[in-house]
Amino acid sequence: MSDGGVNAGRRRFLIGATSVVGGVGAIGAAVPFVASWNPSAKAKAAGAPVKATIGKLQPGQRMTVEWRGKPVWVIRRTQEMLDNIEKLSDELRDPESKVPQQPEYIKGVFRSSRPEYAIIVGICTHLGCSPKFVPEVKPQEFDQNWVGGFFCPCHGSRFDLSGRVFKGVPAPKNLEIPPYKYLDDETVIIGVDEEQV
Repeated sequence: MSDGGVNAGRRRFLIGATSVVGGVGAIGAAVPFVASWNPSAKAKAAGAPVKATIGKLQPGQRMTVEWRGKPVWVIRRTQEMLDNIEKLSDELRDPESKVPQQPEYIKGVFRSSRPEYAIIVGICTHLGCSPKFVPEVKPQEFDQNWVGGFFCPCHGSRFDLSGRVFKGVPAPKNLEIPPYKYLDDETVIIGVDEEQV
């Protein structure tokens, strides 16, 4: 009987040790497997959605995030910026954004689902340079009546703070507006349409 007790104890120990080692092995295999579900750098470059935390962005500031290998600007516009946007229609090539450079749900002069925020792909529609953010309302070398916007130093194209192109510049179209949706007041996902869940 004592032999049976020793064997039973040893058996319990071996079963317990094997279970622990098997559990650790399963966790070790599961971690890389679950991590593989995250989009790779290649998938992100191909168009995986990107989250941007915008809660700390102050009025008048801009931040840049990368989506599909392109810079996407998130600008928190001030009331003065919004007022100036509404004054520019006569100076713009496509003030109503009739050329489809934005998702269907983006309408109006602000080209945004929330006027306070502009979300714009930062690539000039002429030859692909990246325009400079010039938010100051003051005369500039390129425009004596400048009220803020974007200036492309490559060939002189100008855009307002909604990304709408001015008349008489090389860029043929407004800047692109990517698909996006807000998760809350602090976070926006770029690359996902507003209608998508």
